Amino acid sequence: MTEQKPRGVQLGRGLSALLGENAVNKPQIEESGIPPQVLPVEFLSPSPYQPRRIFNEENLEELASSIRERGIVQPILVRSNSSEPGRYEIVAGERRWRAAQLAQLHEVPVVVHELTDEGVLEVALVENIQRTDLNPLEEALGYQKLIKEFNHTQESLAKVVGKSRSYVANSLRLLTLPDEVLNLIENGTLSAGHARALVGSMNPSLFAEQIRKSNLNVRQTEALVRKEKAPRQAVPRTLPIKDPDTMELERTVSDNLGLKVKIEFRGENVGGKIVVHYGSLDQLDEVIRRLGQVEKS
Repeated sequence: MTEQKPRGVQLGRGLSALLGENAVNKPQIEESGIPPQVLPVEFLSPSPYQPRRIFNEENLEELASSIRERGIVQPILVRSNSSEPGRYEIVAGERRWRAAQLAQLHEVPVVVHELTDEGVLEVALVENIQRTDLNPLEEALGYQKLIKEFNHTQESLAKVVGKSRSYVANSLRLLTLPDEVLNLIENGTLSAGHARALVGSMNPSLFAEQIRKSNLNVRQTEALVRKEKAPRQAVPRTLPIKDPDTMELERTVSDNLGLKVKIEFRGENVGGKIVVHYGSLDQLDEVIRRLGQVEKS
């Protein structure tokens, strides 16, 4: 059988046919040109190209309850397992397959469609994105895998998944965040909006902890990051007000040297400094000469 590999915009348009989207009866499924069949649940296994890494147990139980009452209304999309004849790899529908086992079903409806490894990842990504089943980290890792392993560009990938190039680029930028922040994204503590706000921050881990502790929303997080990036204005250092004796001493030394002299007194037992302003090298030489005379005497 010739391998069929969904590419570009065609994948978005043809995915409904591949998956039997909104299928509630056999005739609708058969419109895809690939009739469904029934296979034992043990003949199926998850795909290594499944981008989804977390399956919520509570949601699986709810789906299993629905399956007990109505059965599986949408077939699971599979491809032949080349390394194990007679077995099949799940392309789309792993959640239904898991829930079917919880519901103690022995067989499940499937549609067999031969796809390349790249095609499997593309279909799985699009299906999960359309159903909003992926967390932001899973989605970004799926995009990264398509780019690294299958030589996609951000532009070609955007066409495949039906998103803008900037959306894909922003998603990939999440992977630049530290592992501790990525863990919070994966477990749902941080939303995609929180994560995007933290990209480029100098202290993403610190901000992530503040978000978690204070339950900050996305706008509050953005404001926090903007505050960090704003240029800091230097706070002028104020010196203690000079007392009359210090000011008189400044005048006396200035008169003796013939140069402007400033005395900065920082406080009792702290000390200070004397600053002599000169306008030429000759004046500097004169100051040094006089200091030398004082030292000799």
